[in-house]
Amino acid sequence: MKVLVTGGSGFLGREICRQLTARGDVVSSLGRRPSAALEHLGVHQHLGDLADEAAVSRAVAGCDAVVHNAALAGVSGPPRPYWATNVVGTRHVIGQCRAHRVRTLLHTSTASVAFRPGGLEGVDESLPVTPCHLPAYPATKARAEALVLAAHGPELATVSLRPHIIWGPGDPHFAPALVRAVRAGLLPMPGDGGNLVDTTHVRTAAHAHLLALDSLRRSPRTAGGRAYFIAQDDPRPLRELTRHFLRAAGVDARWCAVPPRLATAGAAAAEALLRAARSTRTHALSRFLVAELLHPHHFDLTAARRDLGFEPPVGFDAGIAELTHSNDSEDPPCRTATTPSAPS
Repeated sequence: MKVLVTGGSGFLGREICRQLTARGDVVSSLGRRPSAALEHLGVHQHLGDLADEAAVSRAVAGCDAVVHNAALAGVSGPPRPYWATNVVGTRHVIGQCRAHRVRTLLHTSTASVAFRPGGLEGVDESLPVTPCHLPAYPATKARAEALVLAAHGPELATVSLRPHIIWGPGDPHFAPALVRAVRAGLLPMPGDGGNLVDTTHVRTAAHAHLLALDSLRRSPRTAGGRAYFIAQDDPRPLRELTRHFLRAAGVDARWCAVPPRLATAGAAAAEALLRAARSTRTHALSRFLVAELLHPHHFDLTAARRDLGFEPPVGFDAGIAELTHSNDSEDPPCRTATTPSAPS
């Protein structure tokens, strides 16, 4: 196949490109900056922004399938940039798929589209998308997912995947942010960390994308027009997860429980200050971040197994061992204090 991956230079996008090229597909990418890693893989790179419909058109032309992986992710910040990238950009991708008669469109969504007060415990895809989201990121991703699934039809087969907390070697987000949050050997976090959370190794997430692509082309009626949760199917207490990620980075830190009410009040105050300053920061302290860190997130993956043939190709413990080995060969991590990123 000739496959376009939007956001191919990103963490997950790069692994999707690697797995596609490894099996012999002809891969191109649309991104705002050139990538040496993609050049090494032999991926043709289109430079442009999703908000530029002409740039999207040039990238989509001649492709058999599109993996729409690019998005603006975050836990804070004003809604306009999220809307421009996640909603308008998705509209452009759908429109150009139709204009260039592309038959297959796979969308990378997020489990956060279903997040609600109390968290997610063993939920499946029958759970409706949350009607009202606190921050702009899940709100715009939910809108983008709805657009993609509504576009499914005889001329364009579509599907949406919802991975959760993607990690692994080269992760620029979750694990490094935990390391930076450590202060004097303590990791300040809301609650006691007993909430069960599932995660997704980057190879698992990319593998699921290839399975979904193949399912759409082989039997579009099976998976077409549907969304699927994707994870390791190995939920663990958040306190344990953070300990594994920190130790893989060579950092020993003790969980420092912040009372939930105090953490939520502090997040609300931080949001008010950022709004007053007209800040555009996407990873600042927020009530959404605190809520996600306080509550459980794990899923019933029966539908992905049944329709896509999904099984995680790498287990959590093996992935942590790989991450530890990868970090041992790199420079010591930065320990500048900041706020950990939200699960995606």
